[in-house]
Amino acid sequence: MRCIFCDIAAGILPSEVVFETDDVIAFRDINPAAPVHVLVVPKEHIDGIAVVDQTHTAVLGRLMLAAVEVSKSEGVAGDGFRLVINQGREGGQTVGHLHIHLLGGRQMRWPSG
Repeated sequence: MRCIFCDIAAGILPSEVVFETDDVIAFRDINPAAPVHVLVVPKEHIDGIAVVDQTHTAVLGRLMLAAVEVSKSEGVAGDGFRLVINQGREGGQTVGHLHIHLLGGRQMRWPSG
């Protein structure tokens, strides 16, 4: 089965990339839930956060560092932002590839869901 995020990471599908390294890519969500809504994605296919283990420690750290860097470049680091990882159908995960939603540019409410 093809993975849309793997295709974006490989350059097969177009996206508005805002950050990229050898193992992480960040791009604008096509259905934004906030003025700033960027997806931070490992280029390596990982189904979701529930399947990570010790072998993923480095890439998980790089994902978080990338999210912080994107928050700065998008101008939301100072006022605040939210990072969200959805897992599974009931958790709201719609693409079976680990990703972090970076949301900002407006007041975030709680509870969120």
